[in-house]
Amino acid sequence: MEPSLRAVARAAGVSAMAPYRHFSDKADLMAAVANHGFEILRNVLIVADNQPDAREALFAQGMAFIDFARTNPALFRLMYSHQYGFAGSDAVQGTYEVLARRVAGILPMHVAAATLACRSLVQGMATIEMSGRLTPAEPDDIAIAVRLFVSGLGVCTE
Repeated sequence: MEPSLRAVARAAGVSAMAPYRHFSDKADLMAAVANHGFEILRNVLIVADNQPDAREALFAQGMAFIDFARTNPALFRLMYSHQYGFAGSDAVQGTYEVLARRVAGILPMHVAAATLACRSLVQGMATIEMSGRLTPAEPDDIAIAVRLFVSGLGVCTE
């Protein structure tokens, strides 16, 4: 069951009418929450990217993305949900740009395609894992899969 605006207000410790002063409706509130989630994720990716080796930084970003989803499953689902409309393009673009800058240093001739592949891998793994349909045989399988992908990035440049 989804929270009502009254339940959100109660959880925030404000009056039942307070959300209506800031948000036109529930969809507007949820979009704001999703935007905030993308801002948090962007900051997580920036911290993870602080590695001296480009491929290690890319690996760290991938694992940070998956860990963010694991730690914040409801927020992650909301961020990628279309039920409340799309999160603002600036918020989404901010996370993409952190990844694209790193990818550009590894594979400058195919930045858009490689960034799409990287984001698809980690977002897909996180989504499938949260659905309960990804059960790695070993605890490190997800990290190994991300590392395999990163190490092979740029091998095929057709």
